[in-house]
Amino acid sequence: MNYRGYIFRLFLRILLLVAVILAFIYTIYLKETATSTIIGVAILYLFYNMYGFVKRRFIVMDDFFEAVKYRDFSRWFPEDRGPKDIRFLYTGFNEINRTIKEINSQNEAQYVYLQKILEMVDIGIIAYNLESGDVLWSNDSFRETLDVPSFKNIRFVESRHPELFSTIFETYHREPNSITIALQNENIKVLISDTVFQVDKDAFKLIVIQNIEDTLNQNESEAWKKLLSVMTHEIMNSIAPISSLAETLQRNIQLTLDNPKENELELEDLNSGIKTIKNRSEGLLKFAKTYRSLSKVTHLNLQRVKLSELFKSIQLLMEPSIKSKNIEVEFNLSSPKLELDIDAHLIEQVMINLILNAMDACKDQQNPFIKISAEKMPNRDIVIKVYDNGSGIPLEIMENIFIPFFTSKSTGSGIGLSLCKQIMLLHKGKILVNSKEGEGSVFTLVF
Repeated sequence: MNYRGYIFRLFLRILLLVAVILAFIYTIYLKETATSTIIGVAILYLFYNMYGFVKRRFIVMDDFFEAVKYRDFSRWFPEDRGPKDIRFLYTGFNEINRTIKEINSQNEAQYVYLQKILEMVDIGIIAYNLESGDVLWSNDSFRETLDVPSFKNIRFVESRHPELFSTIFETYHREPNSITIALQNENIKVLISDTVFQVDKDAFKLIVIQNIEDTLNQNESEAWKKLLSVMTHEIMNSIAPISSLAETLQRNIQLTLDNPKENELELEDLNSGIKTIKNRSEGLLKFAKTYRSLSKVTHLNLQRVKLSELFKSIQLLMEPSIKSKNIEVEFNLSSPKLELDIDAHLIEQVMINLILNAMDACKDQQNPFIKISAEKMPNRDIVIKVYDNGSGIPLEIMENIFIPFFTSKSTGSGIGLSLCKQIMLLHKGKILVNSKEGEGSVFTLVF
């Protein structure tokens, strides 16, 4: 609306100027010198007035654009004085300034929030220009982890710790990587990853580093505490009766030696006691071997294995014992071409464990059934499943079945599923379970 008013007033001025010029020409034609002089002065005034009318707007706009150029949005234009069209411009400029200041205020608040959050986390973060080495931003955790003061350029670290500089800034860690760095007289383990990003024509590198030494120490300490607790419990369960029985036998033998006539030694009791000590000692030895089976699986002998051959081997090994218990067994492959890079010996051990558990679960069912299948999923994962229609796993113990030494069987060691999980983790896979009490279970190996 203001634009149309401005054009209308400019058009009137041009029309008036044209009319006065025509009048000026006409008076010259009539040779009226006095009138021509007066009209000539009027023409000059009209030119000056139109020039000022147009220039006023451009001066206001130029003033505003100059403020925008230097990002001076604090400027306030008077809206209550001056020509109407100029006041309208001032109102628009002030509205733009208000909007930009609100956006800047919101951006500054978000930046402060982000900065405070990044300062509070115990993960070191730094971003710097790849070409110049100038630090764009870093938090206190980064400097504390590397034990360096605040710096504006990464060359500062190079001048003081060349090896650390090479490890942190010059080596690329596209995926999170655990490394050991030397700081003064101490070596610490850190988790590091980085990425490169582009802003306009400049390339920046973002590095994230976390000191995991304390976490590892704490986890190791907790693991040792749990291990010692389990081992102490199991060892005490074996040693206490052995000690008590040995003391009783020793006392009886001593009485016989002191007074053989009154205290005749019962050889059958002695034999029974020694046999009990032997059995408990074997139990303790079995426990030690069981623990060793958990700890010795630390590396893999990977090879390309056809699942058809793996299934055939397991079927030959397990089918006779399954059939002897009148359990129906089925092996099913979605494709004979399925292959995996695995340690065949260990995966066989996993599957044998799962099949034995399935046999135990469905042995009391009316029509016991076990199915072993393998298929390739749409996400390219290969899964092996062991189904059974057995008694299922009670919900209250479902979360504990992979815990070492946990068992719901009277004769179980509680080590089978724990070992299965460790083997799958070494293969960078996972083992899943889905079970419904009274209906059966399915264990899934995901590769």
